Amino acid sequence: MHSGDAPAAHARRSHRTARATLVVLAVALVILLLIAAEVFRRTSAEEAERASDPAFVTAPTPLPSGAPGSLIRSEEIDSAPVGTRAWRVLYHSRDLAGSDIAVSGLVVVPEGPAPENGRTVVSWAHPTTGAATACAPSLALDPFELIAGMHELLAEGYAVVATDYPGLGVEGASSYLLGVPEAHSVLDIVRAAGRLDGAGTSARVVLWGHSQGGQAALFAAERAETYAPELSVRGVAVAAPAADLNALTTDDIVDVSGITIASFAIAAYRDAYAERFGEEAILSILTPEGAAATPDMAALCLLTHTEEIHAIAEPLVGSYVTADPATTEPWRTMLAENSAGGQPITVPVLVGQGEADELVRPAATDGYVARLCAAGTDVAYHRFPAVDHGYAAYATLPELLLWLPTLDSPREPRDTCG
Repeated sequence: MHSGDAPAAHARRSHRTARATLVVLAVALVILLLIAAEVFRRTSAEEAERASDPAFVTAPTPLPSGAPGSLIRSEEIDSAPVGTRAWRVLYHSRDLAGSDIAVSGLVVVPEGPAPENGRTVVSWAHPTTGAATACAPSLALDPFELIAGMHELLAEGYAVVATDYPGLGVEGASSYLLGVPEAHSVLDIVRAAGRLDGAGTSARVVLWGHSQGGQAALFAAERAETYAPELSVRGVAVAAPAADLNALTTDDIVDVSGITIASFAIAAYRDAYAERFGEEAILSILTPEGAAATPDMAALCLLTHTEEIHAIAEPLVGSYVTADPATTEPWRTMLAENSAGGQPITVPVLVGQGEADELVRPAATDGYVARLCAAGTDVAYHRFPAVDHGYAAYATLPELLLWLPTLDSPREPRDTCG
């Protein structure tokens, strides 16, 4: 080779090397894209499988008779979180009038054999997702996402059940902020879990709820001894509970959040109380503008349509209702009847409250706890600085995990009421 050919040869070798490198990179990129596509395909398939099939939550017509908590149908979820088994369930419950209804929900247990005496069940009562049928948590793309503390509770060996509440998931009358039907569904899903092969649940129950779910859990604790006497409720834990609906309404009706909550409650209270008070009397609390906008808000789900709901609600601030419902009949009576405290709670109560909560105000929860104390209830109350409404359950979770083991041990006197 002539010396003059060396640079050219070197350039050709460099060019071939560069081309080879590009080919390798291109092949690697194609492989990565194929892998990513497969992962996306599998993930999409798993997510699609996680979300409830609308046919599953369609109740048979006519509804076959069944005792509260008996199963209508169930199916195991193959894409349950790692280390767990999970089922969708459709089960019998009872509405405010005591009529048989179908309710949907989820059951999740740790993988592996249950202890000889069965797993203690934590019945989760979810916060507001909306009042429309489509707003059920079990219909979400990830139905496990909103169960506060699920992974931690499963790791401790508890079974977790999560009702959708009547009217969510399964077509039917809304139960939004109606304490009795919500409570029935919270208790009946524990009964339903006990009928699942492989769940290994016991009759021992802890009730756990946030916001609307706090109201549902407290009502369940009040009613358990008469409605589900075979269940052994060990305690009830709530975070920023909607315990005093009169106080909640007065505090919130002047802003977007209060209007949103009211729009979800209007239809539920109209249907539940129309025979007793008359539809006209119930709806007369709304201004003409409020009455026109309410169905549009109530048709939307809070977590997926927040901006749309607020766009409707914001122009109505100050002009949604004709008076404060908490001081105007028949709303004052309806709200009082659906506020916790109508019956005593005979099991320990854990309450968590964020001090920065602008929806369930700390003063309202302070007042409820004071009433529990006056009734001689065993209460542990924790307030969390700088915690708002949305994070109340997660702030309460560490206290919950410390409190749960004490329920089966000799209990020290609480100083909350001291």
